[in-house]
Amino acid sequence: MNDCIFCKIMSNEIPSFCVYEDEDFKVIMDRYPAYKGHVLIIPKEHHIDIFDMPDYIASKMYPLAKKFAICLKNTLGADGINIVQNNGKAANQAVFHFHLHVIPRYFNDNVRLNAPTTYQCTVEEIEEVANLIKENL
Repeated sequence: MNDCIFCKIMSNEIPSFCVYEDEDFKVIMDRYPAYKGHVLIIPKEHHIDIFDMPDYIASKMYPLAKKFAICLKNTLGADGINIVQNNGKAANQAVFHFHLHVIPRYFNDNVRLNAPTTYQCTVEEIEEVANLIKENL
């Protein structure tokens, strides 16, 4: 997909803070995180949404999400985790390459999902958290 940002990340045309990669997935830090430690699990193959994704990829998604939920909870001391995935414009899907959000949550963090984020961070902060996650996987 020539204009897909995630396909460009998969082919290393666009840089990312990758914290995990295997034959099927790349896990990167979200560049516009809902909160500190927000990662995206992205299939390497282009699938528009869950309806377009084959079962063999879908069956590998939640074991990987669980691994990252545990890692983020332990590494960052999160009180909880949101696992979010949007399918279609009506569900606020913004990038039409399937991806799963894993978002650390804290009591009183004021995070509003599916709304413009108010959390501000620098690229350096994202890199710091990426390194923490890599060390604790």
